[in-house]
Amino acid sequence: MSPRALCVAPVVVAIVAALPAPAAATPQKLPGVGLDASSLPLSAPGGEVAYVAREAKGATRLVKRPRNFGLSPRTLRISGRFALPAVAYDGLPNGLSSDGSTLVLISPRVRFPRASTTLAVVDTKRMRLRGHIHLQGDFGFDAISPDGRLLYLVQYLSKRDITDYAVRAYDMRAGRLFPRPVIDPSEPDEDMSGEPLSRVTDQAGRWAYTLYASEEHPFVHALDTERRTAVCIDLDIHGGETLALRRKRLDVLGGEQVLASIDTSTHRVIPRPAKRKPAAAEAAAGLPWLLIAAPTAALMLLAAVGRRRWATRTAAP
Repeated sequence: MSPRALCVAPVVVAIVAALPAPAAATPQKLPGVGLDASSLPLSAPGGEVAYVAREAKGATRLVKRPRNFGLSPRTLRISGRFALPAVAYDGLPNGLSSDGSTLVLISPRVRFPRASTTLAVVDTKRMRLRGHIHLQGDFGFDAISPDGRLLYLVQYLSKRDITDYAVRAYDMRAGRLFPRPVIDPSEPDEDMSGEPLSRVTDQAGRWAYTLYASEEHPFVHALDTERRTAVCIDLDIHGGETLALRRKRLDVLGGEQVLASIDTSTHRVIPRPAKRKPAAAEAAAGLPWLLIAAPTAALMLLAAVGRRRWATRTAAP
């Protein structure tokens, strides 16, 4: 892996077509395959509306549906094809800021790599197109800050290796990429790669957590969308499929079993309590050794005395 592929989450965009592998490249699965513009609705945490993007004869029809069935939906037509971006293999749509003001759609991928990437930015309050972002090179959506000012993208740097990437932050107001990639400052030289399995975001929309499976061990990538930094959290577990955020605790689940927990205030793994022994075993383990050794010694002494008496009677005339 390239040294530029630091501990950052290799997340890519929603894809509506199969991706032909480049010549001499190792075929690899990309996140979001199969999530098209009409798959799943998207809403902010606790939001009162949901968004669905559908193809409409060479254009995209974005529908804003109130959860209150007494209100009418609103529709925005956007020229060109765009999709709600996917972040992980769980296929859940992304792209909406937590304050509900900004929605980012991305042009569907038809091949890897692509020469340029286009994103559409929507003002969801007024339900109008704010503009387009045109970037030279192959980019995928990663996250968005709570107020919609910062956009996070994955830039693919190789034509043959999808693990050669850098996470970039984009200033929505200035309309430019920040020059330096987003990394974990405590591990600037550590290379980590893996497959993104699950993504959850905290209620405020600041922290975006992604669970990765890798050859060495799974890890969680925590992206601070307000401060343009990240934390990588290694997990000493086997397996792990999804994430569940419970207040200040992030659980890594394998099915319904909690395999590991992370304190989201410190980003440290919470030590797992040791398994308790059955009560009988604990009681036996807690007895002083003398209580066990004394009866044994007494039995041995009685046996020795009995043998001596028997021997004495046998030797008598």
